Amino acid sequence: MVAMRIHLASDHAGYELKAYLAEHLAQHGHDVIDHGAFAYDAEDDYPSFCFSAGEAVVEDEGSLGVVLGGSGNGEQIAANKVPGVRAALAWSVETARLGRAHNDANVVAVGGRQHELSESLEIIEAFIAEPFTGDERHRRRIAQLAAYERSR
Repeated sequence: MVAMRIHLASDHAGYELKAYLAEHLAQHGHDVIDHGAFAYDAEDDYPSFCFSAGEAVVEDEGSLGVVLGGSGNGEQIAANKVPGVRAALAWSVETARLGRAHNDANVVAVGGRQHELSESLEIIEAFIAEPFTGDERHRRRIAQLAAYERSR
């Protein structure tokens, strides 16, 4: 896996996974930027953390983002509100790979309550390692999404 900058965000439900992931990724040479939560708080709200991570990914060309929560659904929705973010909800290694390969996703959302730590790590590592295919059909579809985003 090529070392890169990874922007992380989670709420309380993904907090344990985020801590584990941050340490693991740093040990493997990645530059990890934590956008919160910075302490466990069962009443925290994920949107601001995901917005922050998403904005950083868009501003930091070549970086990727990982947003974590209980299911990953809300975190994916929040990240996708940031113009320029293409967040994929991954629940398997295959969905993580396809998010990168076909959609050039720059953020992955994973549910911390849906998988064991080792399985979550496998999903996230697959996302980070998978390149975008660059196939014309995928570029065309991504361009359509970007045009729609710019026009709204």
